[in-house]
Amino acid sequence: MQAFQVNSFDDRAALTTLAAPEPGPGQVAVSLRACGLNFADLLMQKGTYQDTPTPPFTLGLEAAGVVIACGPEVAEFSPGDRVAVFAGSGGLAEIGVFDADRVIHIPETMSFEHAAAMQIAYGTSHMALDHCARLQPGETLLVTGAAGGVGLTAVEIGKLMGATVIAQARDAAKLEVAAAAGADHLIDASEDLRSAVKALGGADVVYDAVGGEVWQAAFRSANPGARLLPIGFAGGAVPQIPANHLLVKNLTVIGFYLGGYMKIRPEVVRQSFETLFAWHGEGRIKPHISHCLPLERAAEGLELLRDRKSTGKVVITMNAAD
Repeated sequence: MQAFQVNSFDDRAALTTLAAPEPGPGQVAVSLRACGLNFADLLMQKGTYQDTPTPPFTLGLEAAGVVIACGPEVAEFSPGDRVAVFAGSGGLAEIGVFDADRVIHIPETMSFEHAAAMQIAYGTSHMALDHCARLQPGETLLVTGAAGGVGLTAVEIGKLMGATVIAQARDAAKLEVAAAAGADHLIDASEDLRSAVKALGGADVVYDAVGGEVWQAAFRSANPGARLLPIGFAGGAVPQIPANHLLVKNLTVIGFYLGGYMKIRPEVVRQSFETLFAWHGEGRIKPHISHCLPLERAAEGLELLRDRKSTGKVVITMNAAD
């Protein structure tokens, strides 16, 4: 089988021929059909992601496909089941073996591409805004990096939860994508973010996927009693948070990492995915996929993320038929 593998942190990942793996106890083998790319894949290539395996390993945090075999002690799945996999790694391959607790059934009406694109971006935004920040109808939500993989889903879910959504992104084309997802107000990255948000009444919840100076401006635009979510640092700089400002304005900064929740509260992650899949079936959410490429072009897909030339998700496809 073919897999997009990291053999050394000194080299870029490359397509590699491997022996097809067999499932062990509590594991499921999946003929993979689609895999969503994430900024974390870029960090894993360099060994700088917080959950990077030891090389050699196959990239791909979230995938979808068809079960082809089950190991002992697996009762929930059978060959032929259509599933999504919150893999952590191993999704950019023709076949993957995963622990059964990382696998979930998907509806017949959901495409593999949508199933692969939904888990991390939508799961992050849904759990961060609902479970952690307790976003309420009528509140104002500021989303930075609003046309990116997670940012766009935060716009969509925030609007679905009844918030007024302010979207910040890098240019007119990306702001147009955020507007189509439901954003009420649009701020170009060239504008003074703090002043623009303050002019709109300030933010009650901040969802920041950029970090650096963008976080600092968003932080200063927060209303008293606001909740702030540092979701990622696509801008490169990890911000420092002045505790005295938290005290004076009664602010709450909430750390959230979906992979960490999978280790400490896996049932909450599964419930979130089930809610999201139900919303998808009802037509309430729909993943925005700007690029869909075959496995042999996985490196090109990662470059789209690196160069910020994509919006929403980039999805890699494989195994058109068994």
